Amino acid sequence: MKNVVLVHGAYADGSSWADVIERLQTAGLNVTAVQNPLTSLADDVAAARRALDLQDGPTVLAAHSWGGTVITEVGLHPQVTGLVYVAARAPDAGEDYAALAATFPTPPASAELVESGGYKQLSQEGFLRDFAGGVPRRRALALYAAQGRITDSLFPTSTTTVAAWRSRPTWYAVSKNDRTTSPELERFLARRMGATTIELESSHLSLVTHPDVVARLILDAAAHGA
Repeated sequence: MKNVVLVHGAYADGSSWADVIERLQTAGLNVTAVQNPLTSLADDVAAARRALDLQDGPTVLAAHSWGGTVITEVGLHPQVTGLVYVAARAPDAGEDYAALAATFPTPPASAELVESGGYKQLSQEGFLRDFAGGVPRRRALALYAAQGRITDSLFPTSTTTVAAWRSRPTWYAVSKNDRTTSPELERFLARRMGATTIELESSHLSLVTHPDVVARLILDAAAHGA
């Protein structure tokens, strides 16, 4: 398999995958990074679907964080042969994800959201400490500057209609030191989907702090579907 489509999370953009992209391209893969509008699940799914429609064959679909909701919804696309979740959401069809998450410890980043004009973002302190922990400060500040603002309604209205992970092979990278999503929740999601799972000594942004390992996980998924 030669194709990979990458879906970023909230408070990020496609550049968050930069280090992983470089490694996948070096390995000979055709890589596309989606730019999510972060305005609604439907809009983000449409962006991912457009990218998938452009692929010329079997494709691994990988996501970070919020992007997991997107690939869970769009992952039944006929090009998709495997799903890779990186500290990512993985709701079941019709599931109240917020209610599920509430049964696990509340991550510190949840208290660092700043709202303005119908959009939310992480405060600089929360971004650097809780979202991008372990990322060199200069790089973290650049990621903060490029963070994707989400609409107030994005999470509350993001109920999925399907769960692609129920019928596609799955892989999951748990971030053991995550302060944006509960690591216990990540482990639960990985177990529920029966994913091939790895655990990283990482913050939420393992795709930045551990690009070699994340890229290898995606390459394993690509090899599986070859």
